[in-house]
Amino acid sequence: MPHRPYEIDVMISAKTIAARIEELSREIEAEFSDTDKIVVVGLLRGSFVFIADIVRELDIGVEVDFLEASSYGDGMESSREVRILKDIRGQIEGRDVLVVEDIVDTGYTLDHVINLLESRKPRKLRTIALLDKPSRRETGVRADWIGFEIPDEFVVGYGIDFAQRNRNLPFIGKVRFTDDQ
Repeated sequence: MPHRPYEIDVMISAKTIAARIEELSREIEAEFSDTDKIVVVGLLRGSFVFIADIVRELDIGVEVDFLEASSYGDGMESSREVRILKDIRGQIEGRDVLVVEDIVDTGYTLDHVINLLESRKPRKLRTIALLDKPSRRETGVRADWIGFEIPDEFVVGYGIDFAQRNRNLPFIGKVRFTDDQ
């Protein structure tokens, strides 16, 4: 299926992202100061770059696991039906867990994942999202830490894709469709 032509405008630079990750890492360390190791659960696929950068900045023990949930497919709109495509491998009962999400939009995915992981009885469960679009929220969920609050724009880069393209951009970019002009 051919895609509409588009261009990408830089919304958040790589340098700005790196500085924010340093700040967030210090806050996460403070929250988990009473433990020697946390389980970082990355929500695939969009958060993989963010996960790597957060983990490298943390000065505490880290175990990494992944969960893949989908409510989008290749589309631009959430289906609101969350499917778990890949579950975590490790046990989290009694452990400290940090869930890493790329973007909280409607909130359905993060809400579903939190409920799923809470049912496994972690000692502490916290969440972090690189991007937050509060204007699109349809649930009461909110991440414990937010990298950046953004307006209702379709974005790519820094791990976030549009139909499996543009994940490799080092910045967050706003997609501008050129046939809308």
